[in-house]
Amino acid sequence: MEIKVNFLDNLRIEAKFDDFTVIADQPIRYKGDGSAPSPFDYFLASSAMCAAYFVKVYCVARNISTEHIRLSQNNIVDPENRYNQIFKIQVELPDDISERDRQGILRAIDRCTVKKVVQTGPEFQIEVVENLDEDAQALLMGQPENGSLTYIEGKDLPLEQTIANVTKILADLGMKIEIASWRNIVPHVWSLHIRDAASPMCFTNGKGTTKEAALASALGEFIERLNCNFFYNDQYFGEEIANAEFVHYPNEKWFPLTPDDSLPPGLLDGHCLSIYNPEGELQGSHLIDTNSGRVDRGICALPFERQSDGETVYFPTNLIENLYLSNGMSAGNTLAEAKVQCLCEIIERAVKKEIIENEFALPDVPADVLARYPHIVEGIEALEAQGFPIFVKDASLGGRFPVACVTLMNPRTGGVFASFGAHPNFRIALERSLTELMQGRSFEGLNDFLPPTFNSMAVTEPNNYVEHFIDSSGIVSWRFFSARADFEFSDWDFSGSNEVEAENLMRILTDLGHEVYMAVHDKFGIPVVRTLVPGYSEVYPIEDLVWDNTNKALDYREDILNLHRLSDEQLQALVERLEESQLDQYIDIITLIGIEFDENTVWGQLTILELKLLIYLALGDHETALELTEEFLQYNDNTVERNLFYRAMSAVLEVTLSDDMELADYLRSFQRMYGEQTMADVVGAVEGTVRFPGLFETNSQLDGLDRHLRLLDSYKKLHAARARLYA
Repeated sequence: MEIKVNFLDNLRIEAKFDDFTVIADQPIRYKGDGSAPSPFDYFLASSAMCAAYFVKVYCVARNISTEHIRLSQNNIVDPENRYNQIFKIQVELPDDISERDRQGILRAIDRCTVKKVVQTGPEFQIEVVENLDEDAQALLMGQPENGSLTYIEGKDLPLEQTIANVTKILADLGMKIEIASWRNIVPHVWSLHIRDAASPMCFTNGKGTTKEAALASALGEFIERLNCNFFYNDQYFGEEIANAEFVHYPNEKWFPLTPDDSLPPGLLDGHCLSIYNPEGELQGSHLIDTNSGRVDRGICALPFERQSDGETVYFPTNLIENLYLSNGMSAGNTLAEAKVQCLCEIIERAVKKEIIENEFALPDVPADVLARYPHIVEGIEALEAQGFPIFVKDASLGGRFPVACVTLMNPRTGGVFASFGAHPNFRIALERSLTELMQGRSFEGLNDFLPPTFNSMAVTEPNNYVEHFIDSSGIVSWRFFSARADFEFSDWDFSGSNEVEAENLMRILTDLGHEVYMAVHDKFGIPVVRTLVPGYSEVYPIEDLVWDNTNKALDYREDILNLHRLSDEQLQALVERLEESQLDQYIDIITLIGIEFDENTVWGQLTILELKLLIYLALGDHETALELTEEFLQYNDNTVERNLFYRAMSAVLEVTLSDDMELADYLRSFQRMYGEQTMADVVGAVEGTVRFPGLFETNSQLDGLDRHLRLLDSYKKLHAARARLYA
């Protein structure tokens, strides 16, 4: 994590990281102002809070109340050497906690991350650089001994070379990548989380059987998502980019809207139109891209090559963003390697969807077959030793597809996690299933999955597949675990060179009757492929183009960003549009308008429901505001402070709307209950002297929206590089 430090007045120091700002000072006796804790005080507090966090996680997983658990830490200083200290952490537990859980809580404290880092002994490297912003963090984990290089099956370059190549590309783009975390809690299963230090919203996870493989995986995913604009998928690019010569890529093509709003000629092809517009409901206005909102320019589309005949077909960026998420994008050391990876991903997810929706029971991989892969067996045995039953399944549906599955049960919570992996090589498919299962997860993280069900409607509900796609947290049918499998086990093998494997995978798709469309991005030096298979590789339902399109943001974005400057007439028009839209009340404004607000602010937590409530208050419609306040308090999961604000609001509105009560009679009691500042905001909002309490002023230029501006700075680096390289 990058922490940027600014020097303030006297001895005060400001540290900025992610969306947080921390102020440190020194005591008055050390010439400071005593206005904040010292840096060393923060360090001491961090270990106590870290220990408490691990206690909380343990207790939440086991439904143990922490109400009567107390924890403290004292540091005992050696009088002969003040740098030699004992951190004594004590925890007080209620009598009704079992001996087993007492020991479990002590083990949880022992896993405190701060404690382990201190005990290991961090290495400090101190250096002078010419420019902090241009100094890209080195990601290589040391040079290999004796110049040895690591080759793994399916990769056309050694891992060390891949890491070096991608690191240089990212450094040349001006992106400072940092490794935020590593995981290796199961043998031969590594994962890590990397992110752009300047824009932490740009992040990826990597996985592999070694730390080098996991790092190469994370970097490959980062470069693929950069090339395909995935980090900026539904976000507003701002006026500068929206008015630039190109918005997404220099080879994009704009199709003007037609007078009758029909789809412009030259967009998509007959095969695609039969899938995306079978009933003729899709209109040109549905395909205006969310990122620029340039209605006047029309529809922005990108060229893809139709694999059956090499013809160019233009796909609207809006269509891609709405339906495909990251499915079918991949980087590789060579084009063939990238093609294998993206086609495997598409097939894996389509097969997974078919298995889940049809509630298929899969055959077990026989023990003698599994024994060929001792590293995989060792990882599985380590999980089972922790009390998690593991099922290793053949997901090839009778040898038709190169897909495997590793499924974990959690008897503590009743949850199930089905992890799938695909590759023409059976061993690699199994490895991917296992590493995907544990990617970025601790043992506590395995407590978050849902129990299986016999309710077929819950399993086949479209959003369940979306949840499986995003983080595999969807529901699995109990029928999946039947001992009576729907298919025979197949000891399949589709492997060969990357070129041969790409042909084999393409043949699977064409035999199913699908057209495949590819775009290759290779300007940065590493080939990245984005592949679309209409009617097969979508993540979201195709109907979303008409009924739940992300470009609904265009109906609200400008007004919401300029909320404080709208007249009553404009506010009335905005709230009426929101009421008529039939949008889910609990959609957050971040999602609705594609703006990254700081999640620690009221803007960052704001939903459509609360926005409407605040507008009705500004308009003086107290009855409707009270109705929405009660709904907010009943169903909304918000901060303690904001819930307190609306409890106070409810009380004040009740009094205001009453014919026989006066606010002055209750004000002092309300102030003692809710606080004077809260009451000042609430009363001001009801009386109309305070508009939109809690929401700082914003505008279309995005002034003050630091989190979103950091994201735009990241995209501008990419945009500028594309302008240079395409030229």
